[in-house]
Amino acid sequence: MKMKSGKTPKLLLFDLDGTLLRDDKTISDRTGKALRACREKGLLIGVSTSRGEANCMTFLEEVQPDLVISSGGALVRYAGKDIYREDFSEGETRRMIEAARGVCGEDCEITADTPEGHFWNYSLDPLQWDPSWGGSIYTDFQDFSHRCLKLCVQIFHPEQAGRLKEMLPDCDCVRFSDGEWYKFTRRTATKERAILAFCDFSGISAEEIAAFGDDFVDIGMLKLCGLGIAMGNAIEEVKEAADLVIGSNEEDGIAHFLEEGILNKS
Repeated sequence: MKMKSGKTPKLLLFDLDGTLLRDDKTISDRTGKALRACREKGLLIGVSTSRGEANCMTFLEEVQPDLVISSGGALVRYAGKDIYREDFSEGETRRMIEAARGVCGEDCEITADTPEGHFWNYSLDPLQWDPSWGGSIYTDFQDFSHRCLKLCVQIFHPEQAGRLKEMLPDCDCVRFSDGEWYKFTRRTATKERAILAFCDFSGISAEEIAAFGDDFVDIGMLKLCGLGIAMGNAIEEVKEAADLVIGSNEEDGIAHFLEEGILNKS
């Protein structure tokens, strides 16, 4: 594997949905085998996802990553220890929910990642169309009294998204490409800032990380790391930002890349 800096990678860092996970939200046997073999060679394995920590770990029982960046960068856990956290107070969280309802309507759909779990107010039970959100907790968000790591709001009109961004200037706001959803975290809570916090703690430089992604929220991460790798199914903006494009998440693109780039090298 050739890094931009010429350095040898020490950490392989993967987004989950559309990247490490196939469309059915599983990790293929071939990819799991490749990850285990990379770990045997001394590489660290990490994930960087917009999902909350508890939810993302339901997919990673066999992988047991060394590094988990969750809630879009708001929480970083390394070697079982929380090393970085950027959340909103209970009052800030309530004001964000009020702002979202003021702009998008009282019945707008919202999700919130908190230390206690993943909360939602969908009109339809999300488990009916996506069982991977098991463990989610229904709430009407009235008198919501939790600190929030990440808030997501379904916004159908770009002008509403613009207004809400203006009302929440201290937030980092990014749209997900697979729906009309926008994530709001603290401006200091992004995947790339989370990576830098890990680097400060571990002594591993960003130049020694190979990162894999597919969506808007992955662009900064791919640009920051020593090698930014886009999946074949990634949106065009991610492919343009990446150093390399590999096969899709449905084609074992990661496994093939690791086999050829790391495991078959002497």
